[in-house]
Amino acid sequence: MNKAINFYKISAAGNDFVLVDNRRKVLPRNLTPVAKTWCDRRFSIGADGLIVLEDSRKADFRMRYYNSDGSPAAMCGNGGRSIARFAHVLGIVPKKMVFESDAGLIRAEILAKSVRLRLYEPKNVRLDFALKTGKGEVDVSSIDTGVPHTVIFVNNVEKADVAGLGRMIRYHREFAPQGTNVNFVMVKDNHHIVVRTYERGVEGETLACGTGVMASAIVAGLRGMVQPPVDCLTRGGDTLRVSYGFNADGDFLSPVSNVILEGPAEVSFKGEITL
Repeated sequence: MNKAINFYKISAAGNDFVLVDNRRKVLPRNLTPVAKTWCDRRFSIGADGLIVLEDSRKADFRMRYYNSDGSPAAMCGNGGRSIARFAHVLGIVPKKMVFESDAGLIRAEILAKSVRLRLYEPKNVRLDFALKTGKGEVDVSSIDTGVPHTVIFVNNVEKADVAGLGRMIRYHREFAPQGTNVNFVMVKDNHHIVVRTYERGVEGETLACGTGVMASAIVAGLRGMVQPPVDCLTRGGDTLRVSYGFNADGDFLSPVSNVILEGPAEVSFKGEITL
């Protein structure tokens, strides 16, 4: 017998997700085929990812995230803001909450149409190294903001080869075996950048990437190109704000702390689908 599952569709700056309350274990254990099916934009709901809300012993709830290709990911910045909105709409939590992710505990706060996340400190920061590709040598930086990201600074982001070069770097042997997300970044001034992202797991450009704008804003700050807070214009036209503080050399595991991501996350619609 087919089972009807209630879902919400939430968009966070154009990064869209299917969200399900799984506290009563309405979904199967293996969510990879579910994510691949439901995220298909031609034959199902369509989304960049599937987000599942479950009970947690450590926090208000637990977030499980799956890319549209069915692969799990430790964290998604826009997904994190979306599940915070989802939990608040369902009445599970007040405006301030803490939730568990595979990348650690995340603090969130609902602010009218926006949602603010206070995130963990990034790791594995590596600035300014050359990468040989099929399109020549490219200067890049890399950082893990919950998931791995590569950052490339360009003079004209509209002309960036997000699909071609993005895919080459995503699968580059330098980042094997897990691969990397790839961000093309144009600095406008001391507090504004424009970001386009090739997302691993979606395998293409998305309208926004929360961990990607975090990576871009932090790397730009570490290179002395911007000062926080940094407003990041995404492909979908929305702006995400990234705030952080610089740490003294030698005293911290990460060069920055108090990382905050803020931006829109709103319910598009809710419905029912057969599993």
